[in-house]
Amino acid sequence: MRVDQQWLDSQFQYSDRHGIMIPCLTNDWDELNLEHQTAILAKWEMIRGNIPEHIIRFEEKIRVRQQQLFNEDDFTESCRINGDIADLASRINDLHIFFRTQQDLDVEAKKHSG
Repeated sequence: MRVDQQWLDSQFQYSDRHGIMIPCLTNDWDELNLEHQTAILAKWEMIRGNIPEHIIRFEEKIRVRQQQLFNEDDFTESCRINGDIADLASRINDLHIFFRTQQDLDVEAKKHSG
């Protein structure tokens, strides 16, 4: 059985905050058959492979904002820049969590339930 590409694409949603597609499954993982799980995992692995590049870009933005903060004399603007840095750091933290997130295929359970 071949997984429908449109269905597969619908299982992911673009996150403006993170700059990547993230899983947004329409069914519980355990309700999906092995072919659907395999297709989702393959797509997720492709996305995960790009996460380190996104982290590097966010880190560069932080360095730029830190330099701006260092040169800023206005307290209000300093607070805004500091908030931007915190937001970027939060995005990096989220990406690290996404990068470490892996879903296992329970092949044996699928064999016995199907």
